[in-house]
Amino acid sequence: MPSVDYRSLAGDILQGVGGEKNIASATHCATRLRLKLRDDAKADTAAIEKLPGVITVMKAGGQYQVVIGNNVPTVYAELGKITKLTGDDAGANDEPVAHGNLFNRFIDLISSIFSPVIWPLAAAGLLKAFLSMATQFGWLDPASQTNVILAATADALFYFLPIFLAVTAAKRFKTNQFTSMAIAGALVYPSIVALSAQAEPVNFAGIPMVMMNYTSSVLPIIVAVWLQGYLERCLTRVLPSAIRNFTTPLLTLLVMVPLVLLTVGPITTFAAQGLSAGINAAFTFAPWLAGGIMGGFWQVFVLFGLHWGLVPGMLNEIATQGYSLLLGPLLAAVLGQAGATLAVMFRTRNKARRTVAGPAALSGFLAGITEPAIYGVNLPLKKPFYFGIAGGVIGGAIASAGGSGATAFVFPSLLGLPAFSTVGNFGLQLLGTGTAVAIAFLLTFFFGPREEAAAEASDAGTSVPETAADTPAAAAPVPASSTSATATSTAVTGTVDVLAPVAGQAVALADVQDKVFASGAMGKGLGIIPADGRIYSPISGSIKAAMKTGHAFGIKSDDGVEVLVHIGIDTVQLQGRGFESAVSRGQQVRAGDLLAVVDLDVVTEAGYDTTTLVMVTNTAQLADVNPVAGGTLAQGDTAITVQV
Repeated sequence: MPSVDYRSLAGDILQGVGGEKNIASATHCATRLRLKLRDDAKADTAAIEKLPGVITVMKAGGQYQVVIGNNVPTVYAELGKITKLTGDDAGANDEPVAHGNLFNRFIDLISSIFSPVIWPLAAAGLLKAFLSMATQFGWLDPASQTNVILAATADALFYFLPIFLAVTAAKRFKTNQFTSMAIAGALVYPSIVALSAQAEPVNFAGIPMVMMNYTSSVLPIIVAVWLQGYLERCLTRVLPSAIRNFTTPLLTLLVMVPLVLLTVGPITTFAAQGLSAGINAAFTFAPWLAGGIMGGFWQVFVLFGLHWGLVPGMLNEIATQGYSLLLGPLLAAVLGQAGATLAVMFRTRNKARRTVAGPAALSGFLAGITEPAIYGVNLPLKKPFYFGIAGGVIGGAIASAGGSGATAFVFPSLLGLPAFSTVGNFGLQLLGTGTAVAIAFLLTFFFGPREEAAAEASDAGTSVPETAADTPAAAAPVPASSTSATATSTAVTGTVDVLAPVAGQAVALADVQDKVFASGAMGKGLGIIPADGRIYSPISGSIKAAMKTGHAFGIKSDDGVEVLVHIGIDTVQLQGRGFESAVSRGQQVRAGDLLAVVDLDVVTEAGYDTTTLVMVTNTAQLADVNPVAGGTLAQGDTAITVQV
């Protein structure tokens, strides 16, 4: 339904159900907008069913379900823009599911929280680069008021980064975003920043407190908002409704701000001090080793806030001896990551990623500002980040082996090179930095992820999905029964075989216990009563929808066949319990790749039908769609034959 105006549709549905005041809550699944109405009698079902883009309306499980089809996330997002019902404007229930080991999940979390602020970060980074260039070449007086104003414009986002991240983290963790912003504001409040700089002991209510500088920090506010979510939910349950609205944020602020200052500060500070002592010791007996550590892992230190323990050492070295050896390897660290980002710009086929990577690489090379590169490009894709580290290790070791250092505390960048020119062997500094850039660039260019074009991911504030090369599902073993089927799903004869995603008993669509699916309104297909809980992709193509709850997936083949795999009937109500997704939206899969694992006992014990639906949702656009008549299917058998 490409001609549907989804913003108008969202407004028309809202009016049809009696307005926002008549909606207690709004969610969506793979195909339906699910509303809980305060008064069903106020809903004009007949009028809603006539709206362009609405397939049908049904009432089940205490919900008023408006069946939209594959475009329901768009309608849900538009509903969020005109109401306060959804809690965000991006379709929260359609977020990619984090998977893999703990570190990969951590990277996915950081990337998703940074995603909405990547463009402003890239813009601010470019502005800082241009300002550095202007002052470096004498085009702008560094002491002028014009420079002060422009520098504040460029620096504000980085300085107050915790406040911006508080907003995106609040959406991710479902907390009150204004309370989250207040917590972040306290961390970067001028008097708190001043406490971190003073030599006198700091205490809170008699408890000794180790302070750190939280400006530009990342993890402290993310951890704080995560904990805030648990505290808010607890307070909501136990506080009387008469006082809940103001006492919940009051108690949250009173608990969270001191808690973060008493815990995150000491943990980070002690870890940073230990790291600083170790690296300084390494510089005395093995400069190349210390340089390799600093060059490779400086960006990791920044990510965890550990760099604050090294900065005082750098400043002290410059004050006492006129130069800092700790700064020497940082050119390789920073420009290595910039080199990896530049390679992504040339390698990726994703327009949205490319448009971020270009400015991010430029700000990294010219100004040493790597936040846009790290959080918008390298970290989400993982491999470029690793390759940047590899380049930094080798380049930093070379630079420090030559005794390189800096005579001023500058951002490591091409414009900052003069500060590195008079300490140690400048030739080895240039060799090390060039080596770091070359290694990071070449490894990323030849072995990094080559993302496919994804117009769906180009909307502002939407993270660009990873490719299959970077996800565990891509390495999932393909069952023997599906080996030959991979080829048939991309046959050039005009026939596409949609495979059975799971072994079990085939059920005619008309016999499925859901009137929307059974009616064929969503397209032709069949149901399969699963014999086990491992669900595989029925075709090769791109994941267009991966529900957060793990119960439904939309896949589009290269031939243009759109398939919905819906595990169980009404299982969205389980909120992901018993389901474990193996793929995320935007990922490329082959027929036979694992989509999800479901505990069928959990589904059955909760009273839900386990019948798994396999639907060709764009049936009307295809020449013919023929599901098998019935019988027992093995996983990988042909379930539906499509003529394209």
